[in-house]
Amino acid sequence: MRKLFVFLFAAMISLSLQAQNNNDPVVFEINGQKILKSEFMNEFLRSVGKDPKAAPTACTYEKRQALEEYVQLFVNYRTKLVDAYAQQIDKDPSLIKELEGYRNELAAPYLIDSVTLNNILEEAYERNHYTLNAAHIFVRLVRNPSPEDTLKAYNKAMSYYKRVMSGEDFMDVAKEAAMARFDEDHVPPEDPRRQDLGNLGNFTVFDMVYPFESASYALQPGQVSLPVRSAYGYHVIKLFNKTPFYGKATFQHIWISEDPQKRSAEGRARQAYQKISEGENFGKVASDYSDDHTSAVNGGLLSDMNIHQLPPDYVVELAKLKPGEFSKPFHSTFGWHILLLIRRDTIPSFNDMQPYYRQRLARDNRNLKPRSVFVDQCKERYSFIDYTKTYMKSPAGKKGQKNKRFLASLDECRAALSDSVFSRSWRYSDDMVTDMRPLFSVADKEYTAKDLLLFIQDNQRAESSYSLDMYLEDRYENFINNKVFEYADSHLEEEHPEFANLMDEYRNGLMIFSYNDKMIWSKAISDSVGLAGFYSQFSAQRDIDNPDDAPYFWGERLDMSIITVFDSSTMAPAKALKMANKCKKKGQALKTVFDNINEKDPNAVKYEDILVQSSDQNYLKMSSYHEGLYVVPATKGYSLVSVNKVLNPCLKSCAEARGFYINEYQNYLEKQLMESLRSKYHVKIYQNVIDEITY
Repeated sequence: MRKLFVFLFAAMISLSLQAQNNNDPVVFEINGQKILKSEFMNEFLRSVGKDPKAAPTACTYEKRQALEEYVQLFVNYRTKLVDAYAQQIDKDPSLIKELEGYRNELAAPYLIDSVTLNNILEEAYERNHYTLNAAHIFVRLVRNPSPEDTLKAYNKAMSYYKRVMSGEDFMDVAKEAAMARFDEDHVPPEDPRRQDLGNLGNFTVFDMVYPFESASYALQPGQVSLPVRSAYGYHVIKLFNKTPFYGKATFQHIWISEDPQKRSAEGRARQAYQKISEGENFGKVASDYSDDHTSAVNGGLLSDMNIHQLPPDYVVELAKLKPGEFSKPFHSTFGWHILLLIRRDTIPSFNDMQPYYRQRLARDNRNLKPRSVFVDQCKERYSFIDYTKTYMKSPAGKKGQKNKRFLASLDECRAALSDSVFSRSWRYSDDMVTDMRPLFSVADKEYTAKDLLLFIQDNQRAESSYSLDMYLEDRYENFINNKVFEYADSHLEEEHPEFANLMDEYRNGLMIFSYNDKMIWSKAISDSVGLAGFYSQFSAQRDIDNPDDAPYFWGERLDMSIITVFDSSTMAPAKALKMANKCKKKGQALKTVFDNINEKDPNAVKYEDILVQSSDQNYLKMSSYHEGLYVVPATKGYSLVSVNKVLNPCLKSCAEARGFYINEYQNYLEKQLMESLRSKYHVKIYQNVIDEITY
């Protein structure tokens, strides 16, 4: 009974496998490795740009030919790959380094939280529709401030905020805060930095640090923020304007300054406005009225001005206009103005802006947010445990004991550190650590105090000294995040099959490139003996009458000497020709004539000897060529041409056609190589399966 059961079970398995093989038969065998139809078709359809899920259509002659050609390419590729692995090309250090660079780039989208990233990009796009005009009261904080310094700065910022909210003028308070800061830094009275009194002008997304930007965009015009913390300190922000404005604008303007010695600026502005309203050319009015003399000569034209180049009032007024419209006279701190809008940018689509935002994110601290969220997700996914924050279990029968203890401690790490870490000179030694309990674990990996201290040693940076307790806390958090991120990175291939496939493609592509270079391309270039033998064997088969063989032959060539005389007044053509004929009779070279002319004026003449195909030279226009002397007139001068010899068409030497022969030799080497490899690795193509393929 048992034997019957085993037999029936084996028969069922055999039938199941046979059914699978019928649905997905083997197409090739290379070195015993079976390549199924599904794998081959996936590669082939991708190469011809067809969706694998699309229904097959009639297989025309052209489609069948494309399939058969790809079969040979695919087999050659996979056979070379087998040999490349056999030669351990995948172990080549330069290839490993190059592949690592590709992996870092390809892995980046997998090592962030894409939802958070997309939210940041969409936020930037929405903000980019608007330009802000704001000012701030700034209280500076040193890098890595102590809690006491932080509280002191915050209280100072809050005192400024309360004064402003009680009715004091915002810019007066901002000026007072700025002056106090300049005095503290001993900034000289004449220093240009003293002009920075808090007015920030126009700005938009990415122009300010992220916390400042976010607080500013959350305000409505006229509102003042509570103190906002950034990497530089605390800011109390007042928003003046939030204007729908993007990019650059081209416009004409009239600016009339308020000068007591002149007539009323407002009156002159209204006169100019009336003339424009009555149809007078804006540019002419600008040249007559504008006090901006630089632009007035061009009709007041200002081209491609971005928001940072414009006064805030201009941004507000330009946002109201359509191309071709002009504004009513308006007043600013600079005087009176009239604007005529010519062109203003509109924001491109979100998809078009994404590459720019991603580029800016690389240099902006908001870029840390998607990675931070990703690390938090990984901590949960990989069962992260921080033993320095995990209590020991209470002994049986002692629930609720008061003196709870953590499973691990950073005490030894703190004792090991000194202020030398701030000058990058601190070094770890094994006697610093006796406690080998893990500080934390990520999945199956544990990390100890020694690991943390080595991380600190390798990541020191020159910085101002501050509390070592704070320093250790910061570095410990960095170490945790680094190891969680590192663990996620090391498991990308097993967690994301599509990424693993992509890496295999890149690895195989690099290996095939290196393999071809080693076995074919460089060999053909460096193997001078082999190339010479190839030339001897195949050059005799070239046919001068075959158009395909034309690159391997010289056409009719002329051995020529040419004297170019730039001005005929230096020497008349007839005289030069007479001198040349005398030289010929005496058996002298044409250069004798050149030397004679050159003595009179070296800048008036040029000499050259050339060997050129008759079809490629531009001096003589004839149907047939003969040895002799020719005078070819030019605009002011002439050329005296001596055809010394006419060479009949002939086969080029190996050196003369080297590029063509190297290409042929490479093809020859590849053909020989593939014949050898197909035999060595027992390549078998199941043509009956290929013949049944439709797509």
